[in-house]
Amino acid sequence: MSSQYLRLRYRAMRSPQFIAGGILILLFVLAAVLGPMLSPYSPTRQQISKRYAFPSLEFLMGTDNFGRDIMSRILHGSMASLQVGIMSVAISLVIGVILGLIAGYWGGWLDTVVMGMMDVLFAFPAVLLAIAILAVFGPGLSNVILAIGIVNLPVFARLTRGSTLAAKNLLYVEASRSLGVSPIRVTLRHILPNILAPLIVQTSLTIAAAILTEAALSYLGLGVQEPSPSWGNILSAAYGFMQNNPWPSVFPGVAIGLAVLGFNLLGDGLRDVLDPTTR
Repeated sequence: MSSQYLRLRYRAMRSPQFIAGGILILLFVLAAVLGPMLSPYSPTRQQISKRYAFPSLEFLMGTDNFGRDIMSRILHGSMASLQVGIMSVAISLVIGVILGLIAGYWGGWLDTVVMGMMDVLFAFPAVLLAIAILAVFGPGLSNVILAIGIVNLPVFARLTRGSTLAAKNLLYVEASRSLGVSPIRVTLRHILPNILAPLIVQTSLTIAAAILTEAALSYLGLGVQEPSPSWGNILSAAYGFMQNNPWPSVFPGVAIGLAVLGFNLLGDGLRDVLDPTTR
């Protein structure tokens, strides 16, 4: 093992944010992957005679207005949140990094055009822009992934551009250019590997934001459609009955909060681990 890897691992193990965030994310992933095996009931099974059953040994988190087991629906709904978080951010990351490298390294009119488009996207609130996109493409999980991916594009494009502007004037990059190395090779071999640290941290933080946005869109009826479970549509169904039967809304709310907290803690921990100025 290289000394750099050992040093990073040592710093990671000394970061309480990194450890706590990693544990919460691991539990979230396990719930999403193993949810169908762990859930005691089908998430769509209705038992009208047991509607709004209080949490008990039979229904650990109670039931909703159709008598469906809340725990089973939360476990199945975690997969939708995981898919949206990872796949939408993957879209934003790949396209945003490409656009940011082009704008930052080549500059000129390319920089003006690319950053102008990113500024237009950045001018809209995230949820409002996602709603506008879904109004065109329609509701559904795949369209939510696409919409959130588009919404988060400016975050990665601007971050990549700023890091590229700082890195392209470093001596080793100028030396590569003077030796006749092609611009694409310079960006991929010399600039991109050296700007990965902030991108990794931003990825973790953006996944948390994507989970929240998906929950908001599903709450509004634009995300995962009933009867398929999603943390957002579980909350939406329980909203009108919170005063007398709060548990159908409390448990999915706690699940969203813990998942978002986990990715935020991991992002803070990664920032401390990867930042060479911290000790």
